[in-house]
Amino acid sequence: MRSIPSSGYCRAVRAPNSPFLGACRCLPVERTPVWFMRQAGRSLPEYRRLRGDGNILDAIAKPELAAELTLQPVRRYGVDAAILFSDIVVPLAAIGVGVEIVPGRGPVIDPPFRTPEDLSRLRPLEPDVDLAHVLETVRILTRELDVPLIGFAGAPFTLASYLIEGGPSRTFGRTKALMYGEPELWHQILDRLADIALATLKAEVEAGASAVQLFDSWVGVLSAADYASFVLAASRKVLEGVADLGVPRIHFGVGTGELLGLMSEAGADVVGVDWRVPLSVARGRIGAGKAVQGNLDPAICLAPVGAVIEETTKILADAGDQPGHIFNLGHGVLPETDPGVLARVVETVHDWKPAGLQSEAAG
Repeated sequence: MRSIPSSGYCRAVRAPNSPFLGACRCLPVERTPVWFMRQAGRSLPEYRRLRGDGNILDAIAKPELAAELTLQPVRRYGVDAAILFSDIVVPLAAIGVGVEIVPGRGPVIDPPFRTPEDLSRLRPLEPDVDLAHVLETVRILTRELDVPLIGFAGAPFTLASYLIEGGPSRTFGRTKALMYGEPELWHQILDRLADIALATLKAEVEAGASAVQLFDSWVGVLSAADYASFVLAASRKVLEGVADLGVPRIHFGVGTGELLGLMSEAGADVVGVDWRVPLSVARGRIGAGKAVQGNLDPAICLAPVGAVIEETTKILADAGDQPGHIFNLGHGVLPETDPGVLARVVETVHDWKPAGLQSEAAG
């Protein structure tokens, strides 16, 4: 199935000459690195041909298929990192929580979490058994790739919101009601989810992943005070728990402009920024010594290519000359995106030279 021959890189992709890994560590790099969240997916015709209409969890369970789907956007776009083809609810499904990913809706949990008795459904994760298929995919990819592989896990808050709401939500009413009404139960749920996320990330790195991302997609529904009281400790447990593995840690959420400083405190090396906050502003909130990732609005990629390139250039300019910027979207690639537009974005990012370097070249 895979057309890229084994290259023998294995763990060598952690070398410091990777633009992506260098930028994660705020080191000077030869070019701004770029990758896209959901870069593998329905926007690619080759993905649609290969995946068909089957259940995504079934596809993830097939290492050869999952590896190929991971590789497709790397071949097409020439991005600087691959992200594992998987889903944040895979560990929950693996431990027996009733999870179904419904097309057009997302993860659905049946029955949802409502009482302390539901804690028993969150047994400890045994990665070598529960995630054997995912880890085999990682091992295949670290042999095949000549760019770093990003492993990932769902952050405790976002996973808890799915468990409590029973699926995606606009209001997160049940989640907040439990958080405020039963804080002891809330912290028990988040602590167990933190253990599951930590076990997942450790296993992915041990299998060969060169970086990890903690997805807290929906945490932006909280105030800064609520994040500090109800979420920060659990996220910190995950991110600090992988600190000794020596790989960059990325922390990402949507609508988190008011939370960026707290997310930085959770322990990441890189903080993802959505399109609502300029990167120059985000850097000030995140603090020195941390890289930023982002932050083109995915919807802009549906505009004419000239407009997309113009906005891409504005973001690159706003990121400034200082090291520590990974270009990405502010959320995932939309399914209706033209792959040719994303290819032009990658080309633009790779050709970009900060003003300081442009001046040197002109001299």
